Amino acid sequence: MKLSKRGEYAIRTLINLGIAGEVGRPLVRVTELAAAEQLPVKFLEQIMQALKDAGYVESERGKFGGYRLARPTGKITIGEVVRLLDGPLAPIACVSQTAYEKCSCPDETHCGLRMLMLDVRNAIAGILDRYTLFDVVEVTLRKMRRDGIAPPFSQPAPVARPRRGSAARHPRLQAVDGIVQQLLTDYSI
Repeated sequence: MKLSKRGEYAIRTLINLGIAGEVGRPLVRVTELAAAEQLPVKFLEQIMQALKDAGYVESERGKFGGYRLARPTGKITIGEVVRLLDGPLAPIACVSQTAYEKCSCPDETHCGLRMLMLDVRNAIAGILDRYTLFDVVEVTLRKMRRDGIAPPFSQPAPVARPRRGSAARHPRLQAVDGIVQQLLTDYSI
């Protein structure tokens, strides 16, 4: 499973809409969402339409219009969003629960590759289906507050267009930067 740009942008945008809701911002314009993550506006508009059609977001038209989540963050799993935009989570079709296809091996039951890929599929699905948008928004806000960073949309944003060709800085990730590690520091399993 590889998350496409479409899936990545959708999840990043849903996280930002969740944050906007938490900081009291009822609606966010697509141009603001695109600017916050430096995404192409036209591509994000297509993604927002897919999310709207699937019931994840709703919109209001007009001068003060924009988008908001259509469901509570706790009712949106990351796995369902990934499946909507990128299809099955399984690395091969014979282990997919949503798009199963018989494989070409002569003995599917005893195929070592299939058993391995089933474990991969189950691990990916286990994580993506366990975490909701609420979990990701909560951890993101907690980490931003800890580091003294103002959450996006906590103040009215100026109208800005995403920069093209800007070099993005990629900080080195630490083992504790993952959502699972963030949740485990505060919650016991």
